[in-house]
Amino acid sequence: MAMYNTYIPLLTLRHADGRAASKAIPGLARSMPKISDHGKTYTLFLRKGLRYSNGRQVKASDFKFTIERLFRLNSDGASLYAEISGAERFWRTGRGGIAGITTNDRTGRIVIHLIEPRAEFSSELALPFAAPVPPGTPARDLTAHPPPATGPYVIASSNRPRGWSYARNPVWARNGRLMPQLPGGHANRISVRVIHRSSARIRAVEEGRLDWTYGPLRSDQYAELKRKYSGGRFQAEPELGTYYFWMNTKKPPFNDLKVREAVNYAVDRSVLREIYGGELAPTEQILPPGMPGYRKFTPYPHDIAKAQRLIAEANPSDRDITVWNDDETRERDAGVYYQDVLEELGFTVHLKVVKSENYFTAISKTSMSNLDTGWSNWFADYPHPNDFFELLLAGWAILPTYNLNLAQVDIPILDQLIAVLDVRSGRIPEGRYAALDRIYMTLAPWVPYGNPTVPLFVSRAVPLSRVIWSPSFALDLTSLQFR
Repeated sequence: MAMYNTYIPLLTLRHADGRAASKAIPGLARSMPKISDHGKTYTLFLRKGLRYSNGRQVKASDFKFTIERLFRLNSDGASLYAEISGAERFWRTGRGGIAGITTNDRTGRIVIHLIEPRAEFSSELALPFAAPVPPGTPARDLTAHPPPATGPYVIASSNRPRGWSYARNPVWARNGRLMPQLPGGHANRISVRVIHRSSARIRAVEEGRLDWTYGPLRSDQYAELKRKYSGGRFQAEPELGTYYFWMNTKKPPFNDLKVREAVNYAVDRSVLREIYGGELAPTEQILPPGMPGYRKFTPYPHDIAKAQRLIAEANPSDRDITVWNDDETRERDAGVYYQDVLEELGFTVHLKVVKSENYFTAISKTSMSNLDTGWSNWFADYPHPNDFFELLLAGWAILPTYNLNLAQVDIPILDQLIAVLDVRSGRIPEGRYAALDRIYMTLAPWVPYGNPTVPLFVSRAVPLSRVIWSPSFALDLTSLQFR
């Protein structure tokens, strides 16, 4: 939320609810990129006359500076642009610049050369990581003093982790005329406070001291708000994510398809929904609603009798397994439920609970012993289905450390299909990704059980029907209106 309405990339994501928000549109660039050289070269032109909030002119070369700054910072977003020619070398050495980006400040031309075609690159250009900032912006954390912005708002003050505030960008009247496809917002100033206690947040909104709140709630709070305010002041907003249990397909007993199918049939997604206080929409597939390529299907309706028959047919010799879980309350409860399910299927189960700050580091080491099965979730970096398949299910994604393919799925023919889809720039082949979702679930490497939603509660002053919720960036500040 903090960056979406302040720092505008060359491309940006449409300001819309749900599925429509997955579409990349021109931002600072005057049109979508021209893609050539079999998907390896992207050519864009910067709109003329754009200014930063300090009045400084936006130049084409600022984009190159910004991407190089990401690598100097070792930013979490740098890896998204590592496929740019010369980026890896620059990352290692810090010298010579990124040769794969060339710019012309006079014409506004920006040319980006990739090492290999990458279908998601337009979506990656639409992320705030790639939003230009003025040259000379220091390569350090600037949370306290954010750099000048190009969007309708600027971050006027920052006192994180307590909160921050936005003010109208003084140059937006000019930039807004040059980017009429982007909304300018209604409020002149917006203050954000971080309040961890859900009861305090709810009470402040009910009393009109806050205009909105969103974030995790206790199950009783969720139910009460839904009962009292659903439809007018409260609703659950979708996120592009999937919660799941992974099963290690490389070792017994989960190297047996029948065992993996049995576990999928045995898990009751409605129980897990209750554990999460209603904040998960039950699912039995990989892609979440709102993601291009999502087509709902339910391959594993709860059927404990069928699960037990499959286990009897498989008759696994190894019935001693470890379930990995982090120590967050709901994840821990989900792991306990999963343990109960596996024990009902005849397994001896050891629940290994790891502190949440260390959990993913531990399970991402393939050398770790007893990596049998466990809990995980994934939130899309951007609204492209390959963000699930390439990172989480491709054989080449299995790494000794920082491994995200927790099920260690390694099927060459499916890897080839992922690779073929990954080079198709332009329109996303949604039918093929929907088919890939179905194919992987016939192999049952995961037990997907829920897609997260975020409870949004507004005061009487805010018409909820006009609020836009971006699955990628949360509440769209430009949509806030007041009665």
